[in-house]
Amino acid sequence: MRWNPFKKATLQIYTPVNGKIIPLEEVPDPVFSEKLMGEGIAIIPTKGNIYAPVEGAIIQIAPTKHAIGILAKGGTEILIHVGLETVSLKGKGFNVLVNVGDKISSGQLLIETDWEYISTNAKSTVIPIVITNSHKGDKQYTITEEKEAIFGKTVIITASAK
Repeated sequence: MRWNPFKKATLQIYTPVNGKIIPLEEVPDPVFSEKLMGEGIAIIPTKGNIYAPVEGAIIQIAPTKHAIGILAKGGTEILIHVGLETVSLKGKGFNVLVNVGDKISSGQLLIETDWEYISTNAKSTVIPIVITNSHKGDKQYTITEEKEAIFGKTVIITASAK
């Protein structure tokens, strides 16, 4: 097969953690379930830390360490929000291993998590993964129908140029 310069590029976004995949509409927080921040999906984690779902750069880290923003190659902005109402934990339960501006590789460890602490002290451990610039309308997003998230193996969102 020959290279076609006009073929539309696609971005595969992998799950950043092991767990159960649920539609964003099932996240018990209207900011996510009503897609006010953008298109996406969510994971109910079973174990493990948070890993980079794509190659790109870190563009945001919440001061309370519960959320991280990534700019993927091609311009897709991805927010990984670890748990609900985790701002109130004031960073406890999270150890962020990257800084804003860092270039990252897919599968790179981003955040070490203490799920026992988070599950005891936050509203939920669910992890919304949101395309924060999906409203631009320049890409089409395909959400997986898989139910099981296996870190590094399961593609949860595919972004392709329109």
